[in-house]
Amino acid sequence: MGYSIKEVSEKLNISQYTLRYYEKEGLIPYVHRNYSGRRVYSDDDLIWIQLIGCMRATGMSIAYIKNYVELTIQGKGTLLKRREIILEQKEIIETEIKRYNDLLEVVNIKLQRYDQLIKDEIEENNSEE
Repeated sequence: MGYSIKEVSEKLNISQYTLRYYEKEGLIPYVHRNYSGRRVYSDDDLIWIQLIGCMRATGMSIAYIKNYVELTIQGKGTLLKRREIILEQKEIIETEIKRYNDLLEVVNIKLQRYDQLIKDEIEENNSEE
């Protein structure tokens, strides 16, 4: 199925400007154009764009992503290197998840404290009546 740049933008919540930039930088290989020169994105292109978004969200530079794309274009001989890159991404994400879980624990402790204080105050007000 083919998608317009507007459809991809809305579907993946990414600006059209960013999509054009990614294509210009060579991050989305093989984007086709229709007879009038408009971009037509495939399902495979959407998978690429999602992967790029994931990599960018974990702080990967455009140059590093471009290297990954170039390795992919080179074919099966680069499988180990590409796996290593994706493994690094996984480790970054796992580290962030742990960090957020630690932050969540702190917030939950604070909420428990507030809940206890509110409960104590309600009980105190009820006993005064």
